[in-house]
Amino acid sequence: MIPLRTTVPTVREARALLAGVRRTADVDTDALAASLADEEPDPDLLDLVSGKFVSVDDVDERLARTESYLRERGDRRSVFLTVYSRMTATVRTAIDDGAFIDPEWAASYLVAFAERYRGALVAFERRAFESLPRAWLIAFAAAARGETLVAQDALLGINAHITYDLTYTLGDVGIGPDRDAKRADHDRINAVLTRLVQRVQDALIETYDAVEIDGVDRLLNPLDDRLALLGLKGSREFAWRNAVLRADLPPWAGEPYVDWRTETVATGAAAVLIAPDFGIDRDADTGASSPLRAAAADVDVAAFREAIRRRM
Repeated sequence: MIPLRTTVPTVREARALLAGVRRTADVDTDALAASLADEEPDPDLLDLVSGKFVSVDDVDERLARTESYLRERGDRRSVFLTVYSRMTATVRTAIDDGAFIDPEWAASYLVAFAERYRGALVAFERRAFESLPRAWLIAFAAAARGETLVAQDALLGINAHITYDLTYTLGDVGIGPDRDAKRADHDRINAVLTRLVQRVQDALIETYDAVEIDGVDRLLNPLDDRLALLGLKGSREFAWRNAVLRADLPPWAGEPYVDWRTETVATGAAAVLIAPDFGIDRDADTGASSPLRAAAADVDVAAFREAIRRRM
């Protein structure tokens, strides 16, 4: 039987849960879904992503193709894929280099994780909003509208994929037997991602430079510290703890409890990231303006699209 103390949120989780409960009310996801319901799906995009991922190579290749497809069309959903495709390629290299105790499990983990993203993208494109986690609905809707900053688009996608999807990915691939070894491999990915942060920032900065935004390196540094509520490493720890709870608690207790934890933190973090005051230091003077918004004040969607066309 799992010790009762392991079901109690850590101090950091408790703060994130409280913030999530408070901030979720800021976003009307039903109205958001209704506003998008009449938009036509893109059959070419669906053709790219409708089939399930079958291997690490398939994930790597199709994520890159999907990013290119969206970028060609000035679709800001490409921003998260700029981050995610590089993360996936880096983890793939680590698997090939023998960095993991159980490379087969690590490969299954990578494919299952990408499959969660693919399923969310397909659900959004088909307007099947009832099957879409709210964190993904907020992220995709913001990117599709093109009204957010590139930094917000990146972080909204990272939040939905890690804070929400990773809990269920770990359930898909299983955390046993030999849970300690799988936990060690899970933590090895943290180290891989930490080394990747600068490369990801550089890729995003290049896009910003294309539309003449200065100082993005300062605003995004460090990227992992700007992920709302839990941070990148904290969100991955949160997902592991959720997976343990789902595995060890009776299903009637563990599944609804973990679902509530995951949905609350992921949706609350998305609400924080989408807010007009995103980027404000809340410990500073309350009259401060958002440094991220100030940096991008003169950028519009047409400029972004034109810059993408020039770079293709």
